[in-house]
Parts: sequence; C-alpha cells; structure tokens
Amino acid sequence: MDLFAGFRDPAIARALLEKIRSCGRGVRFMEVCGTHTVSIFQSGLHSLLPDNIVHLTGPGCPVCVTHDAEVAAYIEAAGKDKVIIATFGDLMKVPGPGGASLKSAQAEGARVKVVYSPADALAIARENPGDTVVFIGVGFETTAPGIAATIMMAEAEGLSNFTVLSFHKLVPPALDALLSDPEMEIEAFILPGHVSAVIGANAYLPLAEKYTVPAIVTGFEPLDILQALIMMLDMLRTGRPGLANQYARVVTAEGNKKAVRLMHTVFQTSDALWRGIGLIPGSGLAFAPAYERFDAMKALGIELRDVPPLKGCRCGDVLKGKLAPNKCPLFKTVCTPAKPVGPCMVSTEGSCAAYFKYNLEA
Repeated sequence: MDLFAGFRDPAIARALLEKIRSCGRGVRFMEVCGTHTVSIFQSGLHSLLPDNIVHLTGPGCPVCVTHDAEVAAYIEAAGKDKVIIATFGDLMKVPGPGGASLKSAQAEGARVKVVYSPADALAIARENPGDTVVFIGVGFETTAPGIAATIMMAEAEGLSNFTVLSFHKLVPPALDALLSDPEMEIEAFILPGHVSAVIGANAYLPLAEKYTVPAIVTGFEPLDILQALIMMLDMLRTGRPGLANQYARVVTAEGNKKAVRLMHTVFQTSDALWRGIGLIPGSGLAFAPAYERFDAMKALGIELRDVPPLKGCRCGDVLKGKLAPNKCPLFKTVCTPAKPVGPCMVSTEGSCAAYFKYNLEA
C-alpha cells in the first residue's frame, strides 16, 4: 500500500517528509482550524510524521467551542411560542443540559429548520411574518461578516422578525488564552487559513511578538501543512520564531478589509464563553447598539445561565490539546457519532469525530 498515493504530488510529499525527518528536532504544534484537523487525519499525515513531531488539535471547530450555556440558550429559544429556529445542520445533534438537543426539540414539536446560509434564514423570515425567526450564529471571523451582511439586508427590507443569536468567537484572543496557560506546552501554531483570509496575517503579530513562538498561516493541502512544519522547524533551529504566511496565494497581510468593516459595523467586541476554556475577554461579538433590535437574546428575554457540564465528556480537554480524543474513557464506547456525548464527536470538523472516522488509535 502506497501511503503517499492520496497526495496531489507524492514525490513532493516524500521529499518534504524526508526534510522534516532529517531536521532531527521535534516540535509540539497545535492547529486551530477544523479543516486542518480533517486534512491532517484524512491524508494520513498524523501517522506519517516522525514521533518527535507531536500534533495537538486545538479549539478550531466552531461547533465544538460553543459553550454549554450557549447550547442551553438556543434550546430554550426553540421552546418559545411563535419562534422558528434556523440553524446549520451540524448543531442539530449537539447535546445540551439533560441530553436535550435541537433534534430532540424538533421531535417534540419545536420549529427547527436546517439552512445552508443566513440568507436562507432571511427567506424564512419573509415567508413567516407572524413568527420570530432566530438564526443561530456560531463560528469565527469566517462566518461573522456574512451574518452581519444578512442583518444589514434585514434592516434594509424592514424585516423586524429576523433575529440572530450571536455566539461568534474571535481566534486571536483564544490563542492568547492558550499561550498564557502555564500548563500548556505548545511550541508552535498552525494558524487557520479561512479566518486569516478575513482578518489578515498581521492580526497575529502581537501574539507572535508577545510569546515568541512560531506561528504559520497555512493552507489546507497536506503539502501546505508539511511546508508549514518545515518553516516552523527552521524557525526553532535558527532561534528566530515569529509569524509567517505559507498561504500567501489566498491570505494577505491585511486581509479582507471590507468583510472586517462589515463585521465591526453590526457587532462589537465582547467577552465570550468557550467550551473547555471558560470566559475569554474580548473574544466574542455582541451586537453594536445600532443593531440591538436584531439580538435574539433581547427579543426573547433569554440570558446565558450556569448549566452543568456534560457528564463524563472530556471535550474541553481535547480542545485545549491536553487530551487526545482516544484517551477519553467514553471514546468509541459510550460516545460515537451515532450517539455523541459531546460536540467534538458531533461536528465533522471535531477531533473526536475525525479520530473515530479514520480509526486512529495512537
């Protein structure tokens, strides 16, 4: 069996891996993007890398980092009269307090509709003027500008029944929280390509300078990831860690200024809850005063409340890179994609789901 057959260019893949092996130096690196997680496992990189290159999965799955309190809030919203929940499909099976989910709420009569974009949710609001449509806004800087643009469209059309639960998260503050944790042993980061295309590579400069760790903005091809690892190892070998942009064919230094401007017109930076990490200052997006009438929390009188964590779920430790998914006692026994205990087994970008799908035991 040719382990390199699935690579776009097997010869280049072999050469890059040989260069990594010949370096002799190891590194504990973390990726913070669900698409990188899938690429690393799907391509077999996880098993091809030498033992001294340790891959940690970080908080890069938007569904996975959605906090228990936020899950409880949108399940509460689903139970309100004359409310239609519009959501991306990967939130349907995420367990909340007592095992409740949007899927179970739907089975009990809640009006929950799976959509493929916030524009679909806007169409539902047009078609149901007597109901309040609640779009569940999760994700990072990648999705927030599109949702902001949809809210502006609702404003222009005068749609007063369209609302959003803004549970968006910002990536740089989360990296700051991880690096400031004395228990973490992260030597370098692979930075998310999608997020970076929006906010720009320079958004990470303060972190690279503050913590002096290699931080590489990286594409999603396995060859991109291998090249990023070589750049990372070269920085450590020469004692010159810093920020680099391997994904220059897509990511610029400044990013998409129009998208960022849209995002910060509708939303303003706020503190936010992250699963497994807790409250991170300045890591979320709340509604700016001019757009608060679209805030589903205010419209429905919902507040984030303390809820018990999912019993036995170690998803939080997985998201912080402190536990490999297959080291969780529930992995493949109690917790499977068919019956997930935590969100890391629900989302296709979740590391537990990736470990399960690609049968990773090491």
